[in-house]
Amino acid sequence: MRVVEFFHSLQGEGMLVGVPSVFVRVAGCPLRCRWCDTAYAWDYSAGKELALAQIVEEVGRWSCGHVVLTGGEPLVGEDLAVRPALAGLTRRLKAAGKHVTIETAGTLFVPDLACDLMSISPKLSNSALPENPQAGRPDPATLSRLIAAYPHQLKFVIESPGDIEEVCSLLDELPPVDPACVLLMPQARTRDQLLERSPMVVELCRKTGYRFCDRLHIWLWSDERGR
Repeated sequence: MRVVEFFHSLQGEGMLVGVPSVFVRVAGCPLRCRWCDTAYAWDYSAGKELALAQIVEEVGRWSCGHVVLTGGEPLVGEDLAVRPALAGLTRRLKAAGKHVTIETAGTLFVPDLACDLMSISPKLSNSALPENPQAGRPDPATLSRLIAAYPHQLKFVIESPGDIEEVCSLLDELPPVDPACVLLMPQARTRDQLLERSPMVVELCRKTGYRFCDRLHIWLWSDERGR
């Protein structure tokens, strides 16, 4: 499996915000979100090819119980099918006693993963490049299978107040989701953007009952890589 980087930090988003975690950033993503802050991981040839045992060994350098598989897009391989060896990696990490979070856009259902938290960030229309407005748009059937199979959270990137209509429309097409598992977070890459957009998202959370998702890593390190 090709890995772009490992780093030890705090989980910056979601229900486990603030938890010390080792991040494994795998190479390759078929999506092209216009506000993506990890475009250096888009290419499936990025990083270095590592055996699963090497990945687990590298994770073990840190005395840390939580591992986050991120990307790129961990679930999807270069041929748009399931990423090879993903299930094997999750099982090895669980055998090593790790809590495993997988961060995904939720465009592909993958069964039989040893996953403690499927952190799903469905891409709204605000993510699309003008030349490809439908790229990566969520499929309710796929999302429904993921949330039925795994403990989950749904994180939505909010750029403007109108985005909430798209969120609610998508949720209406899914089986009932606990509002505590639905998180709205400001689209931001810097502290200034986060400060500017957070009040708007807070108001949307107050109106809908969904959770506000802060972005701790941006407050602490702005857009510094490997944090």
